[in-house]
Amino acid sequence: MRIAVTGSIATDHLMAFPGRFVDQLLPDQLAHVSLSFLVDTLQVRRGGVAANIAFGLGSLGLDPLLVGAVGPDFAEYEVWLKEHGVDTGSVYVSCEHQTARFMCMTDQDTNQIAAFYAGAMAEAGHIDLRAVHDRAPLDLVLVSPNDPGAMVRHTEQARDLDIDFAADPSQQLARLTGEEVRSLVTGARWLFTNEYESALLRERAGWSHREVLDRVGTWVTTLGAQGVRIDRRGEPAVTVGAVPGVRAEDPTGVGDAFRSGFLAAVGWGLPLETAAQLGCAMSALVLATVGSQAYEVRPEAVLATVRTVYGERAAGLLGAKPGWAA
Repeated sequence: MRIAVTGSIATDHLMAFPGRFVDQLLPDQLAHVSLSFLVDTLQVRRGGVAANIAFGLGSLGLDPLLVGAVGPDFAEYEVWLKEHGVDTGSVYVSCEHQTARFMCMTDQDTNQIAAFYAGAMAEAGHIDLRAVHDRAPLDLVLVSPNDPGAMVRHTEQARDLDIDFAADPSQQLARLTGEEVRSLVTGARWLFTNEYESALLRERAGWSHREVLDRVGTWVTTLGAQGVRIDRRGEPAVTVGAVPGVRAEDPTGVGDAFRSGFLAAVGWGLPLETAAQLGCAMSALVLATVGSQAYEVRPEAVLATVRTVYGERAAGLLGAKPGWAA
């Protein structure tokens, strides 16, 4: 399966606060919050949702196309992505803006406060998906958080080109209008959200859970430490537990890694439950490291995790794929 991953490409500035954010918030002063947090560490890492997902897909042996906008400071990052199997030939380089920046602070409970500077991402709407499809015919377009106009345009172009698409609005739900949310979701083969985003999506779209399922093929909701739930219209929900006992170093990029594992398994023609299991195993790799692209995919280690947590059948299905050994 040839997957184009559209969305943000960014540099992550990750900070660790040794206390708890909730201890610093005074209930009677929330109308005028003015806080400064002294952090213990600063890690500068490669990131951006689309780049993270493409990195995961490339590390799993697929050949994803990354589709997003960057600044002239992208050269070193581009080499890294190419070394990990990502096709960067459709990345748009801005002459005016730097690559986007994600600044995130995590407390000891893994709660996060973050800010995102769009930079070159604001020009992502200039990218024509038709040209990308002409260069490398696509089987699936993943529309992940990006400039809102670019998200709508790429969704509409996928429909016009009759290419299956996956909707992953996640962090941009706060910026999107109800009309935009309905446009991004309707007709999606896959819809990805976390539990909070699923409620926000319903509120923004003005739809019930059933009305969302009437408009998408499969709705995949990540549940943090509880794993993932897969919903399809007229079928019972499928729930897969997360990998237990993982020491949480940094949650940044965990959801992106899940998507890469899930879509890789789908591309290999594996069952949805197995796809979710591989997604959870990929999430565990990221959770145990600092930075969303600091992990290494070693098939034998991933298979060992899948076998231990999900059993021999899941490991056998994954082990039958080229480059993997059961």
